Amino acid sequence: MLVLVAPGQGAQTPGFLTPWLELPGAADRVAAWSDAIGLDLVHYGTQGDADAIRDTAVAQPLLVAAGLLSAAALGEIAPGAVAGHSVGEITAAAFAGVLDDIPALNLVRKRGLAMADAAAITETGMSALLGGDPEVSVAHLQKLGLTPANINGAGQIVAAGTLEQLTALAEDKPEGVRKVVPLKVAGAFHTRHMAPAVETLAKAAAELTPADPKLTYVSNKDGRTVASGTEVLERLVGQVANPVRWDLCMETFKELGVTALIEVCPGGTLTGLAKRALPGVRTLALKTPEDLDAARALIAETATPAADAAGA
Repeated sequence: MLVLVAPGQGAQTPGFLTPWLELPGAADRVAAWSDAIGLDLVHYGTQGDADAIRDTAVAQPLLVAAGLLSAAALGEIAPGAVAGHSVGEITAAAFAGVLDDIPALNLVRKRGLAMADAAAITETGMSALLGGDPEVSVAHLQKLGLTPANINGAGQIVAAGTLEQLTALAEDKPEGVRKVVPLKVAGAFHTRHMAPAVETLAKAAAELTPADPKLTYVSNKDGRTVASGTEVLERLVGQVANPVRWDLCMETFKELGVTALIEVCPGGTLTGLAKRALPGVRTLALKTPEDLDAARALIAETATPAADAAGA
């Protein structure tokens, strides 16, 4: 059984979209998306420097566009399940048919703008903790006033809070943590600092007419599968100011019997976590179009189990 996953903010790198736009029809498709949401995705995905694409209002729609484009390049596929990390949940919602591409991109554009506005209120950020015991790390973060915003499994927790709190964390790591790595994001996402964005996103979501997922959709909130399109949207809204539980998503992958995982562009982060937390599961990250043939081969090998799972 195959699960198709989409990465979250921080996965983007300068120029990462360039090779994908060389695929037939890709540049025109992304140009049309750019016109629809009022953001030049082609420019930012090919020419934007690290600072430009670190901007939350740019990074989020760019990531969703890249995910949709790279998944479309795989052709017609029917994974046994879909999921996304943070903003990648909107990409996954489009995979599952909850939203069409343009409504999904309009929603993520509004999400990015609202979260950028919320981040501007106070200087905040996020840092990844590598290694250590999760319970010890969470208690230490709470002592410093930080939030465990992403509990990613495989020995990784992402702390979020003010820059002062993150500086204190770098100087006083939890016992057992090997390293604290600042992330390329512009705010303390999935914390109380994002509360102002929730109301804005709720209004945007209320204008949409979601369909129920056509594929098994696994939610960041608690790792549970969600069968209602309305509930998917409700969870997408609330998730902005609440922790991502990717560890629980991976536990659900195990329960579903996932044997292979493909991460759409810009892949790498979630496959890295899966290699450590899901032994025996084959993983593949779509980084450039050169990865497409290997991905199609992996899809072909899992096609029958995926179809069986979807029809069960």
